[in-house]
Amino acid sequence: MDRTDAPIRPPALKPGDTIRMVTPASPLLPEKTDFMRSLLEEEGYRVEFSKHCFDADCHLAGSDQDRASDLMGAFLDPAVHAVLCSRGGYGCARLFPYLDLDAIVAAKKLFVGFSDITTLHIALNSRGLATVHAPMALTLVSPREPWVYESLKSALKGENPIPAAAPTGQTLVAGQAEGIVVGGCLILMCDSLGTQNPIDAKGRILIIEDVDEDPHRIDAMFTHMLNAGITQKASGIVVGEMTRTDERKDDGIGGKPWREIVRERLMPLNIPTILDYPFGHNKNMLSLPLGVRARLNADAGTLEYLEGHCA
Repeated sequence: MDRTDAPIRPPALKPGDTIRMVTPASPLLPEKTDFMRSLLEEEGYRVEFSKHCFDADCHLAGSDQDRASDLMGAFLDPAVHAVLCSRGGYGCARLFPYLDLDAIVAAKKLFVGFSDITTLHIALNSRGLATVHAPMALTLVSPREPWVYESLKSALKGENPIPAAAPTGQTLVAGQAEGIVVGGCLILMCDSLGTQNPIDAKGRILIIEDVDEDPHRIDAMFTHMLNAGITQKASGIVVGEMTRTDERKDDGIGGKPWREIVRERLMPLNIPTILDYPFGHNKNMLSLPLGVRARLNADAGTLEYLEGHCA
């Protein structure tokens, strides 16, 4: 939908606020949250874990009902100020039958995560809530560049999340564009099509990244987004990295380097586009607010937020 009203901005965090960690997709071990917890506590936040945060049922972090209950509980608990996902993986789409999305939006809380969490970002952004595409507990198990932590900390405080030290993107199609930032993980955007919560890129800046997909699958997903009439309606496009894609080439099919595929699929659109912008599953990533307006300068390879994502 075309959003013309102001975004619904959750309050920025301040020392003493409580962040509840939830696991709405795949499971993880408790020790994988240690660094993130320490990082947040050093900033003065209280960190707590949802009841089923460390449950495991094969590829899922417990039952759909329990994961959804944890998510709803975190948003509806007045003592909780932000909801942070511990990891992605798979499983968020299975939660929709058990979620009250309007109640989540009305709670106006900072929601943070990426990867499979893209599914929830799309649904919440379409209802006006600003969220944050950002590293999770599992992401920060391995060391990152200092600007990665700076970006996350700034995003939680409602400040500019683009540190001066962060790299810029590479120009694919020159030009400038403005629009509400939407998107995330490519496969989840494709999965959203045909559902009650589809990605809508019309007049928006569409951010795209993915991980562990074969080159021909990257081609297929970009093609699917084009055939569905999604990508060509964007005002601007920001491509991160297709992490470990080139290493996964299917010997039975072959595969072009993923950057070449992106050029083939996007350059003919003549929409301002940059490549290799630092966000997503790559080694070092920015925290990018979603659901608020930004300006893409494809000539300079930069993204500049024009409005805040927090109240």
